[in-house]
Order: sequence, then C-alpha cells, then structure tokens
Amino acid sequence: MLLLLIMEGEPVNVNEFQELARLALPKMYYDYYDGGAEDQYTLKENVESFRKIALRPRILVDVSRIDLSTIILGHRISAPIMIAPTAFHKLAHPQGEVATARAAAASNTIMVLSYMSTCTVEEVASSCNAVRFFQLYVYKRRDISAQLVHRAERNGYKAIVLTVDAPRLGRREADIKNKMIAPQLNNFEGLISTKVDHDEGSNLEAFAKGTFDASFCWRDLGWLRAITNLPILIKGVLTREDAIKAMEVGVDGIIVSNHGARQLDYTPATICVLEEVVHAVGGKVPVLFDGGVRRGTDVFKALALGAQAVLVGRPVVYGLAAKGEYGVKRVIEMLKDELELTMTLSGCPGVKDISRSHIKTEQERLHSML
Repeated sequence: MLLLLIMEGEPVNVNEFQELARLALPKMYYDYYDGGAEDQYTLKENVESFRKIALRPRILVDVSRIDLSTIILGHRISAPIMIAPTAFHKLAHPQGEVATARAAAASNTIMVLSYMSTCTVEEVASSCNAVRFFQLYVYKRRDISAQLVHRAERNGYKAIVLTVDAPRLGRREADIKNKMIAPQLNNFEGLISTKVDHDEGSNLEAFAKGTFDASFCWRDLGWLRAITNLPILIKGVLTREDAIKAMEVGVDGIIVSNHGARQLDYTPATICVLEEVVHAVGGKVPVLFDGGVRRGTDVFKALALGAQAVLVGRPVVYGLAAKGEYGVKRVIEMLKDELELTMTLSGCPGVKDISRSHIKTEQERLHSML
C-alpha cells in the first residue's frame, strides 16, 4: 500500500524517500546505505527512541511569526538542520556530492563533506557558494590526512569534523554478504588506492583496516591543531566522560553520534545520551546531534534536550538516490516545514524558545506514575 501511494505522487514525508531509493539503487548500494552493524539493534533504536519522548506544548503564545534560523560556529543557517557526512554519493546519483552541496546551498544550510567523498574537495567547493565543513578520518599515513585538511582549508571549508569512533569499521553484515566494493575516491588520486586484494567479505572493510590509524588517541589532537587554523569538532561522543575529555583538549564543538549505528551495535540511541553530553559540556561549545532524525518533531526533541542543531544522513542519501539535487532539497524542506509546524503548535516562536520543559521522556513519565 505504501509503495502504491508513493508511486501515485510526490513523497509527503522523509520516510517515503527510502522506498524510492530502494527501487532506484542496486541492492549492494542500497544495503550499504541502509544497513547498520551486526544485529542492527542500535539502528532500530536510533529511530524508535524518539517515539518515547512526548511533547508538552504551550498555548496562547504569539506564533504568528516563526523563526527557524540559528547560528553554528558563527554561521547563520536557515534552520538547525545540517547535512551529515555520508560516503560515496556517486553510488546514489551520477552528480554525487556536487548535487548534495547545491541542495545544501539552496536550503541555506551547512553540508559536512565526507572524507570518503566520490567528488573532490575542489569540485564540491567550486559547485556553489555555501558554508561547508570537512570530515576527517586519520590514516596511518598522516601525510595523506594532512594534505586533505590543507586542501579543505585552501578551498574555503569552515571547520574540520574529526570522526573519532572508527579505529576500524564496524561489522556490517550486509556489506560482507554483498562483497561491497569501495569505489575509487578522486580525493586520493595519486596518493592511495581503494583497490584491495580481498576475496572474502567487504572490500571496504579490508580497505579501512589497512588504512585507518587505530593508534590515534586524545594526545594526537595536538597534531591536528598544529596543521590547521580551522575549528575542530569531534563526531562520535556518547558519554559524559568523553565529553569532559574533549573539553580538556580544547575542541570547538561536539557531535553526539553513534555513526548511524554502523560501528558498535548495542550502544545507546543517540537521543538517549544527548542530555548527558550537554550537561557535561555546560554550554562551553556547541553540541550537535546525529542519528535517527526522520521528522521535524525529532529535530524539536533534540533541540529541547540541548542540541544546537541536528545532522541528517540517510534521508539525504535517499533523497539524492530518488530525485537527485531536487530530492535532497525536498528532504531538507520537509524537515524544516515539519519543525516549523511543531514549533507553532508547541508555542515556540523561535529556536531559542524551545526548552527542556517542552518534552517529557519515557523515564520521566514512568517516574511521575509512581
């Protein structure tokens, strides 16, 4: 029934783009984007945990004008909805990350370009005028990572997003079954090849195991600080303890993320640990949120728990696969429209009016019944 409804007209919500993407993509590529680690428990929980948070709207508030705009690291964006770093966009659409970047520019939001982009840093930078951040993995050959950082800085990227939860890739069983093959990445042309002699399982997993620097640790943040003047955010924080360490080493922002549930299964849903990290940071740096956002109400709930903005990953790729640049724009527009409606009906004229008192978690509801 859902498929028939989608085929009869335009998608009416973000979730409907997923089915369109499944129909558009080869099974190997759809499974790569869709899948999580091992039993995919955390993958389900990232989405389901939002449903356990209830909204507490306020009435008789002047909501004749709603302002969704916010400021992230000094950059004003149209809404607290950013594009998360996701790899290999040319597997979803021939224009790849260039199409995604143009959609981000048209939506007046920030795109975080993946380190594993199929378009080069330079191609994306020249495609449109927009604020972009650059995601970084640290390779065993740090000179390669340093070169990418320098290229990003030269081409006008405004921050480095250091992904810290992937000393190795998680066990993604769909990729193993499909023998997922990593495409050649133009950013690394002449530096390193993604071709790996590996007869069993995922070529991508073998490539990552051979290149990612599993020795990278807190003290090595000094190396990154020494090679760039850009602000550094770390992506992959899930605990109070790591948030405190991040503050001690002087990061410029934190992204609460479990890597889209693609790394370690049975970690908590990110929405369940967001408040713990926010309290540890104490407002010293921005806390952004990543994981499971499918509705404007999800954005609202994350903001109520202290996030300054959310990052959206899979829905953007599904929009790209289904309808290219237009599909990405529609995904962002849908989330913005739903957030605006949620704010209106909750009595919040602006993003800063969204407070912790506008939501109640499942634990709080159960406690109130005792």
